[in-house]
Amino acid sequence: QVQMVESGGGLVQSGGSLRLSCVASGRTFSSMGWFRQAPGKERDFVAAINWNGGTTYNADSVKGRFTISRDNAKNTVYLQMNSLKPEDTVVYYCAADIIMSRAVPTTPSEYFYWGQGTQVTVSS
Repeated sequence: QVQMVESGGGLVQSGGSLRLSCVASGRTFSSMGWFRQAPGKERDFVAAINWNGGTTYNADSVKGRFTISRDNAKNTVYLQMNSLKPEDTVVYYCAADIIMSRAVPTTPSEYFYWGQGTQVTVSS
């Protein structure tokens, strides 16, 4: 049974930092990603990483501020978020792909499993 459990969200002041974690278990995953979604809006790509951590992608809105990484020994993917802004306030979701032989996905429809979401709130 696949489980994806996120943690690390919370309230932080503008300019502060948070680190999100997602423990994924139950099978082998290829690429992992982070997305975020505001109420009533589509789920937006934030960052993604390939199976061995050698390739990463970031959305333009978070480049230079957010860093995705993974520790396969711990079945965990991380999102280090620095220089947070009030507009980063949304729910963040981790996602897992299972197809090994393709490029790192950056759209929600390409991912097979999702975490429950964790709220990040940045106060001004």
